[in-house]
Amino acid sequence: MTFDRDCVKELFGLGFLDRHEDAIFLGPVGVGKTFLASALGHAACRAGHQVLFLRADRMFQWLHQSRADRSTEKTLRRLLAPDLLIIDDFGLRRLTAEQSTDLYEVILERHRRSSTVLTSNRTIDEWIPLFDDPILAQSALDRLAHNAYQLVIEGESFRKRQRPGEKRAAKPLPRHRPSRAPTRRTP
Repeated sequence: MTFDRDCVKELFGLGFLDRHEDAIFLGPVGVGKTFLASALGHAACRAGHQVLFLRADRMFQWLHQSRADRSTEKTLRRLLAPDLLIIDDFGLRRLTAEQSTDLYEVILERHRRSSTVLTSNRTIDEWIPLFDDPILAQSALDRLAHNAYQLVIEGESFRKRQRPGEKRAAKPLPRHRPSRAPTRRTP
């Protein structure tokens, strides 16, 4: 697994939250983008920040359902309120016109007011064709991707290595020896 360790250290310092900056974790399936985003969210929570973690498809589903029950404003406030919004697995599918507009609105409203982290299997260059409207895509990406920490993670899938029946070199467990209290000899 290869990635910019200095970038990760800087992100986990959480200063990006105070500066209302964003981050994007890119890489193939199974390299730990979601794990890293979750750990970053956990660190932010422990530091007292409000965090919301959602898969992109779930976020779009929330917004779509909110139109049916007329709770769109409430749902948008829920997405805009946290100090850190983590959107996992962005770009798995092409966005509908509604989803393109929704993502644009979320990015626009959060820009320089709070921080957003996106994880994606696609490179940023591949994002523009995912949007229904290329102008919305350009505007959203200008605000998000071009002003964000970009962490590219490369390597083989962890899941592939965890497949049942895979032969792995087992690491021997460290031997724990009970400590003995010092003994005193009396004359």
